[in-house]
Amino acid sequence: MASSASNEPCTSPLSVPSAPAGDPECDLVTVPARQGLEAVDILRRAAAAAVGPVLHDDGDGTLGFVVPAGTAACWDVPGSTCTGTDGRGLRLNPEPPVAGSDWLLPPGEADLATDPVVLRRALGEAARLIEAADSCR
Repeated sequence: MASSASNEPCTSPLSVPSAPAGDPECDLVTVPARQGLEAVDILRRAAAAAVGPVLHDDGDGTLGFVVPAGTAACWDVPGSTCTGTDGRGLRLNPEPPVAGSDWLLPPGEADLATDPVVLRRALGEAARLIEAADSCR
């Protein structure tokens, strides 16, 4: 599995299980839940932006955004990790792929994958919003 991390290693048990032949291939961007939830709100409010399936791992406090395969090769957003599938694909079915996780936005109710460029902007905006909110305390 290829992984691209910025400032912190992946601490989430969200992983990319093998998918049957013919399933679309995707990578998974994992972020802290607070930043991820802000990003989901930002993406859902944007007129042109669409958000793909999103996994929530409550035990580890992370969200995982499904992104197109190959994203891990160039992902460099601080505070996040992008796990590549190495051609194995990500199983996108109604059952969450990891025990203790659940779909925040399940496959079928969301686009196939979130555009990584749009996700990068939303995560940056979310980080700025969180920083501003925390500095007001």
